[in-house]
Amino acid sequence: MKQKRKQRSKAAGENRYFGDYGGRYVPEMLVPALEELSRAYFRYRESQEFQNELENLRKNYAGRPTPLYFAENLTRLAGGCKIYLKLESLCQTGAHKINNALGQALLAKKMGKSCLVAETGAGQHGLATAAVAARFGLRSRIFMGEVDIKRQYPNVFFMKTMGAEIVPVRDGTKTLKDAVNAALKYWIEHLEDTHYLLGSAVGPFPYPLLVRDFQSVIGREVKAQLRAYENRLPDVLVACVGGGSNSIGLFYPFLEDKNVKLYGVEAGGLGPGQGKNARRLGENPRKGIVQGYKSYFILDDEGQVQPTHSISAGLDYAGLGPELAYLHDAGRICFDQVMDAEALTAFKTLGQTEGIIPALESAHAVAYALKIARKFSRRQIMVVNISGRGDKDLFIAAKELDGESWMRFLKEEANCEQID
Repeated sequence: MKQKRKQRSKAAGENRYFGDYGGRYVPEMLVPALEELSRAYFRYRESQEFQNELENLRKNYAGRPTPLYFAENLTRLAGGCKIYLKLESLCQTGAHKINNALGQALLAKKMGKSCLVAETGAGQHGLATAAVAARFGLRSRIFMGEVDIKRQYPNVFFMKTMGAEIVPVRDGTKTLKDAVNAALKYWIEHLEDTHYLLGSAVGPFPYPLLVRDFQSVIGREVKAQLRAYENRLPDVLVACVGGGSNSIGLFYPFLEDKNVKLYGVEAGGLGPGQGKNARRLGENPRKGIVQGYKSYFILDDEGQVQPTHSISAGLDYAGLGPELAYLHDAGRICFDQVMDAEALTAFKTLGQTEGIIPALESAHAVAYALKIARKFSRRQIMVVNISGRGDKDLFIAAKELDGESWMRFLKEEANCEQID
């Protein structure tokens, strides 16, 4: 089985595609930088010294392995299969994003780069980038949509505290898609000393491949932990899907285990209609080439990227990782949606049943798990990826779930500042 996976990875590396998806559709000036990155990645991926250094960082800096927790109370509430939670929320910086950030930062250091540039939506990737830049003594410049800066300000504050320069993006929808464009533009202008630390399994080759590989530690740990706890594989895996780094990180080590069902949860937002959700795989999925790769995107009839919406800033990206697109077409992953209101309810439910506050992105996965748990017997096992913790969503969740008290608190704080 290991040999098959190695061959699959090698094949993907050689042809740059996952079936019909992926590729490298970029300006000519970016090709040398992507070739440099590809050569470095394939070289260091085979280096035991590099892998040992990365494993040490995972263990002693990121806090791996993260717990696989049996959610007994949530299981009882759901009334179906046993539910385990993979608590990526307990990683350093509060999310799975640190897995990829550590790998790419170590790679950038080996390549002699002195600056990291990144995009971020929910702020978790930006926070992870700021952290690894500080750890490796690199400068960091992080592009973030103006809308996301306002709704994820706790992460903005902590990024600044770690020394990162935050660049507000005021173009387009002022969210993640536009932050990606701005980061790519900056990278093109600073190729010599800068590495673009892309945060999800999207973009031009080799990014979907290397992000997946760095995030696959999630699924490998789940496999080992569940064998130790239950002496078996899970029956069901559930993860939220924005660009797709946490989902492909969980799913990839299980792709050959055909009896394991895989569910990816997209943002249903406020419902159907342009600009009201972030479903790439709804009733009329559209293929396109955007931001350097081919995949499913939210496009109009003329191929232009459309506005999106999700209560979770990390799920409102208009594109889908190319490997996930391929696995959708192959029928290996079932994709479905969860609405904003359902995610908010799950956010509260997990807090009240297990004392765990998930990120709103992860709350989508929890909501879907609660929907489908009864379809499976009590002997079966589901693993839900809690990709991040919810403190970053304070300003969103408090307004939605405790609006009157929250607004009163903010007004009182503002009045105190004026008096001082």
